[in-house]
Amino acid sequence: MPETLFVWLQYLLPQHALSRLMNRFTRLRVEWLKNAFTRWFIGHFNINMAEAQVSDYRLYPDFNSFFTRALKPGARPLDTAEDAVLCPVDGTVSQARNIDGDQVFQAKGQSYSLTQLLGGRAETSRPFDNGLFTTLYLSPRDYHRIHMPVAGTLREVIHVPGKLFSVNPVTTRRVPGLFARNERVVCLFDTDCGPMAMVLVGAIFVASIETVWQGVITPPAGKEIRRWDYSDKGIRLKAGEEMGRFNMGSTVIIAFAHDRVRWEENISEGTPVRFGQRLGSIVE
Repeated sequence: MPETLFVWLQYLLPQHALSRLMNRFTRLRVEWLKNAFTRWFIGHFNINMAEAQVSDYRLYPDFNSFFTRALKPGARPLDTAEDAVLCPVDGTVSQARNIDGDQVFQAKGQSYSLTQLLGGRAETSRPFDNGLFTTLYLSPRDYHRIHMPVAGTLREVIHVPGKLFSVNPVTTRRVPGLFARNERVVCLFDTDCGPMAMVLVGAIFVASIETVWQGVITPPAGKEIRRWDYSDKGIRLKAGEEMGRFNMGSTVIIAFAHDRVRWEENISEGTPVRFGQRLGSIVE
């Protein structure tokens, strides 16, 4: 399908209705249907079930349980250096760059506002001005739990309703401000290397986003921005600890303040990455 047609179809599709249908389908417990679809999915996307804690796909009660499967202990060894910034997911680097003031680079000729990405308040985004970010794309074949790049104490969670465009490379190149338009969950942490934002971006067929401390945040999508203050709750997660998951796949954006972190030289657009590897280093 030509790229232009593929993108314009997404403008016309009932994105949220289709995602609600996918939510229901992935939780069906009709055994023959669940097994047939899961078997097809494993073959089509060439998924390595030998890495899964439960390697027999028939033992998952529904497709979503399979999709958010845990890995075997040791399947993703963590870089244990004190200055390591860990990759939080399996996926592909879409971008890894400096933030230009408030502008975040999306694709050639396109940027978007960090303030809009983080929910519209300048006081939320200001600590990240001229900082550093990376955008990590998770394909359907990837492991879909999300982990902490560094140890951090949760400060605030913001749910921003929005569109549900696909976040694949084609759409990223062609939909202006994509990540600041799609529904997303913003998680703000205080860390030993300053403030850190982790943005879990929804997409079409991403039927749910959840965190380990709050459970399912979306659905419902709603129309108003929702905020939760966790500054007095004492929720602290270790580097590499699970912080959330996508029920179906999408994108994670991580942002740090200016001059607090540097990315590894081999971390650039198109680089495949795995949870636990060194993504960058803390600047002393």
